Amino acid sequence: MADEKAKIVTDATGPSSGPAPAQPEAAAQVSKQEQSAPEAPTPDKAEAPAQKEAPSKKDKAVQKSAQPGKTEKAAPSEKTEKAPKAPSPAKGAPEVKAPVQAETPAAPAEAPRPGKEEQIVYIKLSELHAFKNHPFQVRNDEEMKAMVSSVRDKGVTQPAIVRPREDGGYEIVSGHRRQKASELAGFVDMPCIVRDLTDEQAITQMVEDNTNQRENILPSERAKALKMQLEAIKHQGAKEATSGQLDPKDAGRRSNEIVAERNKMTVKQVQRYIKLNDLVPDLQKMMDAGQIKFTPAVELAYIKPKNQRYIAVAIEGQQSAPSLSQAQRMRELDQKGVLNGDVIDGIMMEDKKEVDKVILTGAELGKYFGKETTPRKMKDQIIKLLDDWKGQQKEVAKPEKKAAQQEK
Repeated sequence: MADEKAKIVTDATGPSSGPAPAQPEAAAQVSKQEQSAPEAPTPDKAEAPAQKEAPSKKDKAVQKSAQPGKTEKAAPSEKTEKAPKAPSPAKGAPEVKAPVQAETPAAPAEAPRPGKEEQIVYIKLSELHAFKNHPFQVRNDEEMKAMVSSVRDKGVTQPAIVRPREDGGYEIVSGHRRQKASELAGFVDMPCIVRDLTDEQAITQMVEDNTNQRENILPSERAKALKMQLEAIKHQGAKEATSGQLDPKDAGRRSNEIVAERNKMTVKQVQRYIKLNDLVPDLQKMMDAGQIKFTPAVELAYIKPKNQRYIAVAIEGQQSAPSLSQAQRMRELDQKGVLNGDVIDGIMMEDKKEVDKVILTGAELGKYFGKETTPRKMKDQIIKLLDDWKGQQKEVAKPEKKAAQQEK
């Protein structure tokens, strides 16, 4: 018994003397590396996960006893845990979409600047010349009188844009009316900014400045300006495409689309205005005066110039302009080659299908009706008043008719 107890004690505690048992080779290498390798820098956010110690035989026995009937498997801690699947939405439930993040707006950029610093210089009016084929007229109307008064009082507050001429002097790009107003105000010079512009650049700026600054633009003026701008953009685009300086936003776009965008118009409107340039001068004057409406004028522009002149004579003789349907018929007959002066007179003498209308604006009717009055009530009241007025006119005419009969 004593020998057995001693043996148990010796097995449990190990011999008190003698060489220590040799460590495995792998453990020795790990220990050696831990002593020699420097410590890795610790990241700010996440650290590398520490290695877990392998479970002892005792731990495995406990796990096995806790789950009887199952074969021994690796410890659950060593498995890679899968993220739980999101529950699928029920049928018919509205789909919830993730909020769309708004795009961060680009930082504001500096405005484009001229190549060299521009200075305002005062140039004599005698050295300033109108732009070649300038489409906008300088009229001595009420607007010009107001400008002359302002220039006489304050001077020209916005300098004109000019460019040097090959023959000497300067060509006005923008500022024709300011030059005329300075002349009528009694000045000999005016403030200007001199720029070296190509023909295409000068035309583009001339058209855009005048269309933005002028209040009253005649149809023929706008037609000529848009045509000049279209041709300038075509030439400029051809040069830029050849030199590789074409603006990326204009690549693949037609010239009339660019003109329409710059003038806040549709492509169809641009095409119609440009077509008005094919009208003979007499018809253009009638259109600018309002004698011919815009849409019939576009139809007449497709007719041969000889027949257009016949139409102008017929309008002047009958003091009546063709309606849209009449203009379309004359265009159709002209394309068939059967339109002449006699046919034009016959069409112009027909009764027009369009019914003349008298239009009263809301502002005009507002003087006589309250805001709560509906258009229907306004119409009924106007007709009633006209009926009353007509009856009064008959009563007034009766005594005058009797007196006339007695005199006979």
